[in-house]
Amino acid sequence: MPKWPAGLCLLALFIAGPCLADKAAAQNALATGGQEHQQTDILGAVSDSLKLLLIEHGTRIALQEKTRQALEEGKFWPDYRRSVRFPRQWGDTDAGLINYVGHPIHGAAAGYIWLDHDPAAPSDFRPTPAYWSSRMRAFAFSAVYSLQFEIGPLSEASIGNVGMRPETTGWVDYVVTPAGALGLIVAEDALDRYVVQWAERRVKNPILRIGMRFAANPGRTMANTASGRLPWHRDGRPLNWRDD
Repeated sequence: MPKWPAGLCLLALFIAGPCLADKAAAQNALATGGQEHQQTDILGAVSDSLKLLLIEHGTRIALQEKTRQALEEGKFWPDYRRSVRFPRQWGDTDAGLINYVGHPIHGAAAGYIWLDHDPAAPSDFRPTPAYWSSRMRAFAFSAVYSLQFEIGPLSEASIGNVGMRPETTGWVDYVVTPAGALGLIVAEDALDRYVVQWAERRVKNPILRIGMRFAANPGRTMANTASGRLPWHRDGRPLNWRDD
């Protein structure tokens, strides 16, 4: 029986996994008598997430000499296969700021990309079943995105050979990135609704509004950039927005 390369399997999961979650949500809505769930634009979400990947890996290549050296030296596919390994410890030698702040932010960006293409997802924080269901779908997409980012065809393992040395791969990335992303998405939603929108009713300066949106929503900022929108974009809320 032929064996599928791990990278191709991950790529298939990257596309199909969240799609199955979306289909299950639609079936649940119909079974419970709710409104028919509009289908998420899966291809749009995958396309924008690939743009996010290009931004992240482009930044790595531009700023990390060790990543450039790994691409220049050795053979790509053999080195990639040797870099994909089962973690043996929690940590991966990265600083705590990267693991516990940076990775959740990049996971939240992937989650927001999913939400941007999910027409059934509430746009802001609402403690309702529909809100939590949409954020769990974003969590699933973020988890698959994180897995691909670590060991997929366009990953740290393939671009830079992170993992070739056993101490450079750990469970922290596989657990903290999607779990932290979910918590950060909910926190950003709540901050945007209860703090940023409140402040925008009172602050007229657009520069200050941009600053507040950046500070309260780093994940959303990254998602907007990858999707080709202004980093501070909010649906239905231009910078001169008022709650009249």
